[in-house]
Amino acid sequence: MRQQVNPITASYPILYSFRRCPYAMRARLALVVSNCVCELREVVLRDKPQEMLAVSPKGTVPVLIDLNGRVIDESIDIMLWALAQHDPEKWLMPEEGNLAAMLELISQCDRGFKYHLDRYKYPNRYEDTDGIVHRNEGYLYLERLNQQLSKTRYLFGNSVALADMAIAPFIRQFAHTDLDWFNEQQLPHLHDWLARFVDSEIYNRVMNKYLKWESGKVGVIFP
Repeated sequence: MRQQVNPITASYPILYSFRRCPYAMRARLALVVSNCVCELREVVLRDKPQEMLAVSPKGTVPVLIDLNGRVIDESIDIMLWALAQHDPEKWLMPEEGNLAAMLELISQCDRGFKYHLDRYKYPNRYEDTDGIVHRNEGYLYLERLNQQLSKTRYLFGNSVALADMAIAPFIRQFAHTDLDWFNEQQLPHLHDWLARFVDSEIYNRVMNKYLKWESGKVGVIFP
């Protein structure tokens, strides 16, 4: 979370997003379930708007600016911000475990699994990278999730919680890097969990396509 900037003159918080980015996807999921209405500005990562870079120089999505001008540019912080306002499905209160345990599993995804995911999906972007080696390293995290899902329908009980929606976008990206290979793996509980995610109404809502936002124009009112 970044420091407060000058308040914005807008009717809704502003969200800079990119449809296919798993970080932005998880933020949109939380905004939908909490019904936190915002002005969504769809960006193209190779042509980032100066308005976004001015408030978040690191240049990654998602970036949310609330009505007080506070800038939140970490996806988990955006999820927690939205759910703190309204959490009708109790994503922050899992049936099993607690918020701290969910945040730890999410952190393992963000710190470790994402590292291997990037090098598996985009080996040419990294010098001397063997994508298969990183696929195998990422698989260890998949095995852990599969084991956890062997006990309950979702990661922390039989109802969806924060961890499921924060992690699933990254597992989806990993799976689609080589879907045939992924489907052949002995991960039955993970396969079922991921299928429920991509077939869900909320996933399909956050994956609507929007035109690139243009400076000076109002974005899309979301959700």
